[in-house]
Amino acid sequence: MQTVTLGKNGPKVTALGIGTWSWGDQLFWNYGQQYGPNEVKEAFTAAVEAGITFFDTAEVYGLGLSETLLGQFMQESGAKVDIATKFGPLPWRLFGDSVKEALDKSLQRLQLNQVTLYQVHWPFTFLMSQKTLMNALADEVEKGRIVTVGVSNYSAAQMKEAHQLLGERGISLAVNQVQYSLLFRKVETEGIISTAKELGVTILAYSPLAQGLLTGKYTSEIQPDGARKADSRFKAAGLAKIRPVLELLGEIGPKYQKTPAQVALNWLMAQNNVIPIPGAKNASQVRQNAGALGWSLSTEDVSQLEKISRNWL
Repeated sequence: MQTVTLGKNGPKVTALGIGTWSWGDQLFWNYGQQYGPNEVKEAFTAAVEAGITFFDTAEVYGLGLSETLLGQFMQESGAKVDIATKFGPLPWRLFGDSVKEALDKSLQRLQLNQVTLYQVHWPFTFLMSQKTLMNALADEVEKGRIVTVGVSNYSAAQMKEAHQLLGERGISLAVNQVQYSLLFRKVETEGIISTAKELGVTILAYSPLAQGLLTGKYTSEIQPDGARKADSRFKAAGLAKIRPVLELLGEIGPKYQKTPAQVALNWLMAQNNVIPIPGAKNASQVRQNAGALGWSLSTEDVSQLEKISRNWL
């Protein structure tokens, strides 16, 4: 199984993870309607069977239900997996103790004593300073309750600050989790990717399939469920704009006996030190995602995809 090291000296995890935002989320993903606990349990099992043992969650996903489900599945299966979860720096969390309290609850829901990666969900620092926050995270590393520290949705400058503050405690910033796909490449022009490489920070790419757009399954007639229905990218004009990208994915795929989505995920992995974490609501979607592993696009195909997607830089 392909692996990637988190940060400069963190643990090795599978080169593709599974995002679990949809596990328990009723607001955006309509959990409990067309899929539920049975389907996501099957997704967990399918991932482990495929050798994918890296799962990304957060305390806010399903208001804790995503973590709870993962905890149950790990206990029932006995599978050894790596969990990444997140702390939400919310307005009422004023002091460093908030990190300890949030981590207590996450570990309880996950039924774990330690998580592989603990991330700051977004860079809200109106009431708690970055120094207070990073020191609180460093304390938890020293206690052994988290292995590595990450951030999410941080700009290049914010990432540098977090890296510096953690470095003062002898701890490396391991990860910045950002939106990244062929249809969302702003992280390149904003300097996030280059800064991550400079600092030795691994990129976790969320929405690596642009919430399903890069699967090619959506048309003006076939629309997604839930909140995505209102997203203009899924309307006729939006779909027409991305057609050249989908056509190229469709041309490249047969050379490797792969689907457009698998090609899109493999392109991200070709960026070096980037781990895509596509979501999956069921076992079939997990197996589709797993098809991005075990092979590599040619340099020429990587370059062609880079060129066709420059409108999204």
